Amino acid sequence: MNIMPTTAPWNPTVLWSKPEAERAGTPLLVLFHGYLANEEDLMGLADHLPSEFTIASVRAPQAQGPGYTWFPLMNEPDFSVQRVVDAVTDVSDWLDGVKGVHSSVSLLGFSMGMAVASTLLRHRPADFAAVVGLSGFVVPSDGNPFFKDGELAAGRVPFFWGRDQADPVIDAPRIEFTHAWLNEHTALTKILYSNMGHGINMQELGHVKEFLTHMVLKG
Repeated sequence: MNIMPTTAPWNPTVLWSKPEAERAGTPLLVLFHGYLANEEDLMGLADHLPSEFTIASVRAPQAQGPGYTWFPLMNEPDFSVQRVVDAVTDVSDWLDGVKGVHSSVSLLGFSMGMAVASTLLRHRPADFAAVVGLSGFVVPSDGNPFFKDGELAAGRVPFFWGRDQADPVIDAPRIEFTHAWLNEHTALTKILYSNMGHGINMQELGHVKEFLTHMVLKG
């Protein structure tokens, strides 16, 4: 008799904006940080987002340099779509364990975190009220069945994409692919910000707050 080994469920480090006793019935917004950052990186956004949300900022699984990463960079030899799928599968499983008490779930990702958020959306097209992508990108699916892009295109989930046209980090091919993909598969709100670089500014945060309020709280 062969007994297959079991792996323990991923138990990430998560920062929460509300204590557990105050989360029931609130909309959940999950934050995914960028490359070499950690779960503290985006929690400063919480004060600028609608207070009705419970915000959960999740640490990526792989230690890298001064922080963490979700998967290898796309220009590294060990990058593969399967590495993205593996990371997002763990996030999806974790989310299944916490989302039940919330009225809805939305996602926000910065840089590489936008790839995580958009991949979660593509895997579970009906599960999310809205997605925010900041200075980030979407990964090609390479035909992997994990990505249910056809279902997503039929539903058109609201998606906010903010970036600086002169972002020095995300290269033109990834921007072109991301723009085309978002237009084809989501209800896209795209806004460009000058002199922001690869970052987030207060004007953008104001737009994100308006977007979440309109699409989730009043939707």
